[in-house]
Amino acid sequence: MTKQIAVDAKFPRVWKPLFEPHRYKVSHGGRGGGKSWAFARALLLKAMQDPLRILCAREVMKTIAESVHQLLKDQIIEMGIVDFFVVQEHSIKGVNGSEFTFVGLRTLSIQNVKSYEGINICWVEEAHTVSKRSWGILIPTIRTPDSEIWVSFNPELDTDDTYTRFVLRSPPDAWVQRVTWKDNPYFPGVLEKERLHLKATDEEEYDHVWEGNPRSSVPGAIYSKEVRAMIQQGRFKDVPYDPRLPVDTIWDLGWNDQTAVIFAQRISSEVRIIDYEEESFLRYDEWAKILKEKPYSYGQHWLPHDGGHKTQGGQGISARDQLKVFLKIRPKLIKQPPSIEYPITQARAMFPRVYMNSETCHVLMECLKRFQRAVPVTTQEPGRPMKTPYRHGADAFGGLAMIVDKIETVGSRAPTRAVEHQVLDAGMGM
Repeated sequence: MTKQIAVDAKFPRVWKPLFEPHRYKVSHGGRGGGKSWAFARALLLKAMQDPLRILCAREVMKTIAESVHQLLKDQIIEMGIVDFFVVQEHSIKGVNGSEFTFVGLRTLSIQNVKSYEGINICWVEEAHTVSKRSWGILIPTIRTPDSEIWVSFNPELDTDDTYTRFVLRSPPDAWVQRVTWKDNPYFPGVLEKERLHLKATDEEEYDHVWEGNPRSSVPGAIYSKEVRAMIQQGRFKDVPYDPRLPVDTIWDLGWNDQTAVIFAQRISSEVRIIDYEEESFLRYDEWAKILKEKPYSYGQHWLPHDGGHKTQGGQGISARDQLKVFLKIRPKLIKQPPSIEYPITQARAMFPRVYMNSETCHVLMECLKRFQRAVPVTTQEPGRPMKTPYRHGADAFGGLAMIVDKIETVGSRAPTRAVEHQVLDAGMGM
């Protein structure tokens, strides 16, 4: 029989639902709210009450030091329950059979995930970084009767999958609670000084850091103001295909990294981005198949200037010539920009004209939100755009800006293929 241990563990009232049954328990908010502290304490108490298998996860965990292992260890000491738990290098075990294990979700696959099927509770910490792929693998795996998924995070972007999945579109049987410094009766004085200083010096950053409101773009994003204006003005919305207009595609080419393709229409001065695709390791015949399966009447296909290089695309055949075979039309080349800043300048000028389909272009929007410059440590001066996975969509957007007024509009010609779709009146902004 397990020895009974008295534990003096006080919780603010906001955390009461942690001890109630819910499939999802989600806490988001700003710095100083005590989310990690409360989750760790609650899980330790529940593990003392019943023999539970608890998985502590985060998107990336290269070493155990990057997990909540140390946090749990500290709480075990602070709560005076060191006689109940044995802290090992890669796990924590209770005398009643409870066990805490730790994993990085990015390393999970369908093949190696089966070892976690018996988990009772999964705690995902710093969940704002968790990808849609990782959630897709993890959630179906946590499936024992009455199993729970606990999620704690400070939001980063308002389009992050975790924020959208659990806050904007909360699943059934979910307790979702926004928690900030105001909800923490143990909020330390040293943090109060930092809070007041940031509030006095940078109101926008304060709103994100301390009040827990998501950003519309990453700090230093090149298109930060433009993206914010697009969202505030309601131009990131449902933008359906108009069969009266041809669809032009604008490409950024890749292989190991992504090939990005924007699908755009133009009516008068308006630029309508109706669709977006990006993928790695696809041949040009596979890309042609993707385009043909869409219900669009195409106008022109636009490649970056290097799409005409004979060394690109394999076997000495350019991307342009390969796509000509598969698409039955020779793509046009976008002229090489005179500088790396030129497409950015053109894109900024185009932004007020752009309407983007929120359903099919959320990945492109993510690229624009995360397109940022490198900042050298030595100078602290913003430099060239960073080469990240988000660069390709942003580069395709810059390419669109360079040729946007060459896209055909209403009355210039009839579509090449009749497709039954709802016809929109001109003027998305009216």
